[in-house]
Amino acid sequence: MTSNVDDVQERVLAEILSRNAATEYLRDCGGPIDRATFRAMVPVVSYDALKPYIKRIANGDRSPVMSTHPVSDFLTSSGNSGGERKLIPSTAEEGRRRQLPFGLLKAVMNLHFPGLDKGKGLYFLFVKSETKTPGGLTAWPMMTSICKSEQFKDPLRDHTSPRAAVLCADTSQSMYAQIVCGLCQRHDVLRVGAAFASGLLRVIRFLQLNWEQLAADIEAGTLAPCASDASVREAVAGILRRPDPELARFVRDECRTGEWAGIVPRIWPNARYIDAIVTSVSK
Repeated sequence: MTSNVDDVQERVLAEILSRNAATEYLRDCGGPIDRATFRAMVPVVSYDALKPYIKRIANGDRSPVMSTHPVSDFLTSSGNSGGERKLIPSTAEEGRRRQLPFGLLKAVMNLHFPGLDKGKGLYFLFVKSETKTPGGLTAWPMMTSICKSEQFKDPLRDHTSPRAAVLCADTSQSMYAQIVCGLCQRHDVLRVGAAFASGLLRVIRFLQLNWEQLAADIEAGTLAPCASDASVREAVAGILRRPDPELARFVRDECRTGEWAGIVPRIWPNARYIDAIVTSVSK
């Protein structure tokens, strides 16, 4: 696939055009059938040019407006570029395809860091609120759609965070529970990550502000009332099984010094690398 990129890209485009030849959008563009006609007929456009088509789908139009496969949901943009969140139509097939990079990433990284299957990943993943369009389709951020998908249950098996902690809508409770679980399993952690590097920085800041309470919970063997979600408390109880004064003392010793440079390898000494996206940085 990577040695014949141009041939693969042309074949994929041909499959897309063939499958979606009956869509209203491609018909409006003149019905391109191959790469040459696609280049000539389909313009590069802004979101505003597609918005009328997207709005019809969101309002319940089930005809093949932009895809012959039924639109199953909408992904939402962050809204950082213009204030209004954009709706990106998605299909069930596309949802399944979004899971594939996780398996590929794991296989590639295992070539460089053998033995990753012998430990766990401390990944800080969070969901955001979802809405319904007038036509009844779910609109949600991409990471939320991934975390709530059935296909994502399997990758979480080798994560330190229980699924209930990841799916908790309260970001503060979710982060608190995920850090507790990561601390309790600190020797099992072989990789640390978040969706974006900025998210990992927020985790470190959260640890700076809450390490005393985290250490107290570990020492007591139970979560503080700040984590009030019943499903989160039940899931974390399976990991925070007993009081651990030794671990609590370690957390206090590492955090009270105020030396935060290098905190990740000090707390998680077996971590091999940090996994995070570093892009789209606003200046």
